[in-house]
Amino acid sequence: MTDKQQPQECDGQCEGCSSKTEGCDSNLPKKVDIDVKHVVLILSGKGGVGKSTVSVNLAYALSNHGFKTGLMDLDIHGPSIPKMLGLEEHKLQIMGEKIQPVNVTGTLAVISMAFLLPERSTPVIWRGPMKMAAIQQFLGDVNWGPLDFLVVDLPPGTGDEALSIAQLAPNIAGAIIVTTPQDVSVLDSSKALKFVEQIGIKNLGIIENMSGMVCPHCHEAIDLFGKDGGKKAAEEFGVPFLGSIPLDIEMRKAGDEGKPFIIRRAENPTWQAVDAVMENLIEIIEE
Repeated sequence: MTDKQQPQECDGQCEGCSSKTEGCDSNLPKKVDIDVKHVVLILSGKGGVGKSTVSVNLAYALSNHGFKTGLMDLDIHGPSIPKMLGLEEHKLQIMGEKIQPVNVTGTLAVISMAFLLPERSTPVIWRGPMKMAAIQQFLGDVNWGPLDFLVVDLPPGTGDEALSIAQLAPNIAGAIIVTTPQDVSVLDSSKALKFVEQIGIKNLGIIENMSGMVCPHCHEAIDLFGKDGGKKAAEEFGVPFLGSIPLDIEMRKAGDEGKPFIIRRAENPTWQAVDAVMENLIEIIEE
């Protein structure tokens, strides 16, 4: 190989980068231009841990504290956030060249694939490139306005959606991993932690969801899924532990009824747990 044939280090200034130089990032998509201070990704290693419930209530809690908040449902194949917010009948509107997100409150707006489906039961059968195109639209073609926080609810695992949002979204404050206390869930969450680390995003911490339950009959605490698994994982991986959220029948009912739990009574211990997680998150982001 001659000197002319030696691969050159990319200086980041090339356009189109036809050299295919290993390690060159110029072929990666550009960050979407959106006015947001902090993008927070919500991930889980497996399904069934209540990640979307956490996303909805966390976004609502931020909104209740006066932060202009966007909530992006990126579970393209199984969007559930409109159901949890009582917005299933809404369809997206276009004004000018921008898609209008659905306003939940004066400080909270949401976008979801569910708003684009002709029927609730319509499946989305897409490959990776189509998902990336949709994510680009959800970021750049939506009239979010200036946002303090954009909370992104991702599908379980570490697939296309997580990689795409990591490449496209600006000002990513980091990722939160949601787990339940039992060993199987904690094992899967450790993979999500490693994934976040490998793609160069800050681990904002772990939330342990469904962490104990108060029996509605005897009022004793029951550890249905074990105890402190998320806290132990946070200690093991050296990431913040944002807090525990109990398994609460009222929270389940709230999601089914489309009325986020966080808008209910402030004296409820579960409400206080969600609010404490939100405050811990803000403290870590603003460090």
